Amino acid sequence: MTVDDQPAPTRGPAPARPGTWTLLRPLVLRVQFWGGVLVGPFLLVAALTGFVYTLMPSLEPVVYRHELTVPASDAQVPLADQVRVGMDAMPGTTLRSVRPGPTPTDTTQVIADDPALPESSYRTAFVDPHSGDLRGVLETYGSGQAMPLRAWVDQLHRNLHLGDAGRLYTELAASWLWVLVLAGLALWVGLVRRRRRARRSSSAALRLPERAGALLVPRTSGGRRARLLSWHAVVGLWAALGLLFLSATGLTWSTYAGENVGALRAQLSWETPEPASTLPGATAASHEAGAHSHHAEAPASPAAPASFDLAARVAAEAGLDGLIEISPGEGPGSATTVTQIDRTWPEEHDAIALDPATGQITDVVRFADWPLAATLATYGIDAHMGYLFGVANQVVLGVLALGLACVVVWGWVLWFRRGPGRRPGHVPADGVLRSLPRGLLAGVVVVTIVVGVLVPLLGASLLAFLLLETLLDRRRTAAPQARREPQDA
Repeated sequence: MTVDDQPAPTRGPAPARPGTWTLLRPLVLRVQFWGGVLVGPFLLVAALTGFVYTLMPSLEPVVYRHELTVPASDAQVPLADQVRVGMDAMPGTTLRSVRPGPTPTDTTQVIADDPALPESSYRTAFVDPHSGDLRGVLETYGSGQAMPLRAWVDQLHRNLHLGDAGRLYTELAASWLWVLVLAGLALWVGLVRRRRRARRSSSAALRLPERAGALLVPRTSGGRRARLLSWHAVVGLWAALGLLFLSATGLTWSTYAGENVGALRAQLSWETPEPASTLPGATAASHEAGAHSHHAEAPASPAAPASFDLAARVAAEAGLDGLIEISPGEGPGSATTVTQIDRTWPEEHDAIALDPATGQITDVVRFADWPLAATLATYGIDAHMGYLFGVANQVVLGVLALGLACVVVWGWVLWFRRGPGRRPGHVPADGVLRSLPRGLLAGVVVVTIVVGVLVPLLGASLLAFLLLETLLDRRRTAAPQARREPQDA
């Protein structure tokens, strides 16, 4: 047999190319690790302060019972007289709006702008609608008329009482929360798929109820680390949808991402509609409605007190019942606006503009006609604050807050218990960027840039992560080279 007649050597099957998830998993693990370790403290603070805030709607009516409630009576003082009593108790202020009590046991709230107060804070007088007696004057905050205790907790949750600089902590937490949740879900799904493949190759497959229980119920047996990992994963799995919701709605209040959201809504005409604030035929310049502005300029002339009774009557005839807010115009030629402000399900936000002298309605905006994006944004914000579904809403938020706090703490404990002797565990292996194919690496960079434009704080921190990874990777590759050079010499 000649050489040419010999059979060609057989080649084994080509090794399978790793899938996309196999290539991305180390990067996802690395991102989740650094995010959990470095951003975890911000998430923990946001979760704990958010939990305290969920208690406020139940505590507020108790703490401020005297100011908020009165004994029921059939007697009724004209709204104009109630406004006079309230404004007399707040000298040096400018009337902003009036909220008549929606039930016979509620006080009337006369809300005024006070130049001595910070932005978004108001001076509010509480008046008994049956006797006209003043029940008290308090500093309130925001469109929700938060009383001092709730306002203090709100600022603690929002910015740690550090002003605008403190808001960066909540934006950073909200920016990273959805990334960590999605990364955790991806790792969990990958783990489930690996276990499923392992069970298929085993002769003793688990029954369906046992498999479902392993995925949805934390382990109560096994080693301490295994149980803790199970609680970390299962609680995170159950809370994932709610945490994604909190992240998305929380970003609407943020400094930088919130501006991008507002600009997008403006370009797509998704802004919250408001009735025209200028009377037809008026020669005065148009005035923008002040529902979302803070400390509006003082009106050119005080609103006639009698116009509030007229506005309340016209609003009732137009079907605006329940909790309403009456806002006087900002000068001659400006309309008085009446807006429903019921933030519980089903929400009511119908609004009208009317001539304060004649009561003629000049514009109507119905909540049913709002753009879908504006409606969803309103629902989302009110659910985030615990208004939409009342006590049930607050309970769900409280459970989510405690769940997030536990997941963060469990993640830290898992890392600190990972190494021998319960020493801190090793950081997941670096070099993950260098190991990615060029096409996949380019995709990661593009996604990072897009996310960075939309969510700037997240983008900045991701850029820092990429730079850190690059430096660590270069250091890792340079170390063996440095050890080989003396040997070669």
